[in-house]
Amino acid sequence: MSNGRNGLTYADAGVDIDAGNALVERIKPAAKRTARPGVMSGLGGFGALFDPRAAGYEDPVLVAATDGVGTKLRIAIDTDHLETVGIDLVAMCANDLVCQGAEPLFFLDYFATGKLDTGRAARVVEGIAEGCARAGCALTGGETAEMPGMYGGADFDLAGFCVGAMARDAALPRDVAAGDVLLGLASDGLHSNGYSLVRRLVQGSALGLDDGCPWAEGTLGAALLRPTRVYVKPGLAAIRAGGVHALAHITGGGLTENLPRILPEGLGAAVDLDAWALPPVFGWLAAEGGLDTAEMLKTFNCGVGMALAVDPDRAAALRDLLAQAGETVLEIGRVTEGQGVAYTGRLA
Repeated sequence: MSNGRNGLTYADAGVDIDAGNALVERIKPAAKRTARPGVMSGLGGFGALFDPRAAGYEDPVLVAATDGVGTKLRIAIDTDHLETVGIDLVAMCANDLVCQGAEPLFFLDYFATGKLDTGRAARVVEGIAEGCARAGCALTGGETAEMPGMYGGADFDLAGFCVGAMARDAALPRDVAAGDVLLGLASDGLHSNGYSLVRRLVQGSALGLDDGCPWAEGTLGAALLRPTRVYVKPGLAAIRAGGVHALAHITGGGLTENLPRILPEGLGAAVDLDAWALPPVFGWLAAEGGLDTAEMLKTFNCGVGMALAVDPDRAAALRDLLAQAGETVLEIGRVTEGQGVAYTGRLA
């Protein structure tokens, strides 16, 4: 029945269901390559099904993490360099799970935009699939939300959700004690934290995002978008080898805030800043902003993306194992009596 008004459609209101369907079809091959034991259903259903028993867990504890990539996304959008923020999204969730002692099993993403561009969205989701492959988890689903009036122009938002599992008696941290060796795994740059300050410093500098990078080949924007390193597979290998008491993902808050999260009451950490060289991106930021050492260490990872507290008798073997897995391993300090993080040496 007609009331005489024009017949509006959802597309007239700015939502193109066909574009969403086209995106799902396009990303199916990327999701398929992340399949792993335990996946029962993937894209297209109302929910993703996963069987932990098929993944090797008889009595698992499930562990979940959710995160985004912060205002690093702004740089990705402004430079149209969209291929790696999906890796960041997975890494920020999966690296947190391994700190609990859990193996990431499956991942879901949320992509929201004002007007869906299938090609641009697919580049992001294909990056998510790459991140899942690096973490050993399956991309089993997600949500693409087209919301006209909420996001302008090419803007979009991105969030992720990861579920992992561990044996019931395998939770970390555990048995952390004074004298434990702190091993640091080198970062691949800024990872996904501190970007509101980074963008402020870039705006105040003489450089634009499309200008040449002062410390690396390519543009400044591309260098700032280097993706977060995924530590899952070497982290799990170290845990299974024995002697790992705790892992700390060095994200927002840096070493200063994240190391205390793995330490029992009454214990602190002594960190030797001379144990590693500050990567050049951090030196450039410090110089541009006149940032002091304390500010750097509580804002950025400063070259250490993951820290492990390990049994001193196992430290050498674990260093070798992690190095063989492709990590740059640094002995950055010790667990001590007391509280907080005490630094010696110079960040340079």
